Amino acid sequence: MKAMKTVLVTGSNGYIGRHVVRALKRRGARVVCVDRTIDPSCGGDACYSADLLDGDIALVDLIGEVPDACIHLAWRNGFDHNDPSHLLDLSAHFSFLSGLASAGVRQIAAMGSMHEIGYWEGAIDEETPCNPLSLYGVSKNALREALLLTFANSPIVFQWIRAFYLFGDDANAQSVFGKISRAAAEGRRSFPFTSGRNQYDFLEVDELAEQIAAVLMQDEVDGVINCCSGVPISLGEKVEGYIADNGFDITLDYGAFPDRPYDSPALWGDPAKIRAILAAEDGE
Repeated sequence: MKAMKTVLVTGSNGYIGRHVVRALKRRGARVVCVDRTIDPSCGGDACYSADLLDGDIALVDLIGEVPDACIHLAWRNGFDHNDPSHLLDLSAHFSFLSGLASAGVRQIAAMGSMHEIGYWEGAIDEETPCNPLSLYGVSKNALREALLLTFANSPIVFQWIRAFYLFGDDANAQSVFGKISRAAAEGRRSFPFTSGRNQYDFLEVDELAEQIAAVLMQDEVDGVINCCSGVPISLGEKVEGYIADNGFDITLDYGAFPDRPYDSPALWGDPAKIRAILAAEDGE
């Protein structure tokens, strides 16, 4: 019988974090939750309030143990892609994760983003070159490169989990889906929108959490791992379907906003690695 795996989840009270905690628990993990604010109903086995960007935090001392693995989800202002905090916080993220490795954590995973890539057309795999076009993308990419360099030729299993476009749990989301849900609840009949032509890889947040948990519960597949559907769908088609599925009486005002210059016409994740991880999990 395998020993219970202890997984540290940072940002456990965030949009993605609360789903990851539940997905890990379903797999039999012992989950230690850390966030600036802790929800008593988070479902973790142990919960701690801490600011991980505070350089004086010795997290292993705070929680009183060395976890087997960590998934680092904590990140400020993720939906404001050019907020200066992304760059200002970068060294603190690096110090925190490299500090975990020094404290004895041997499996470290961090949340990445398709925005590391910048402008790209087609499938994205771990060899796709990165040319980020926002401060958010620049910071995520810099953290990934710094950690890959730091953990090279070491016993650390490093996993960079790259996410794409998310929906679901929309009351807690700052995505376009959450904004439309709230606009419909307010009785608004139209919603300002872009052209809607760009094609993206969409994944429901619960499914993303299942993929993240599957990555963490194994240590044979590492490096960049796309957590994705592998299927491109136009933003307009996806949002129109979302409105119809939820019965919202609201229409999209196409062209009210310009498409962002750093958004690609069509991109999606190559799902080969995550499918291999899920297949191995199902075969256990």
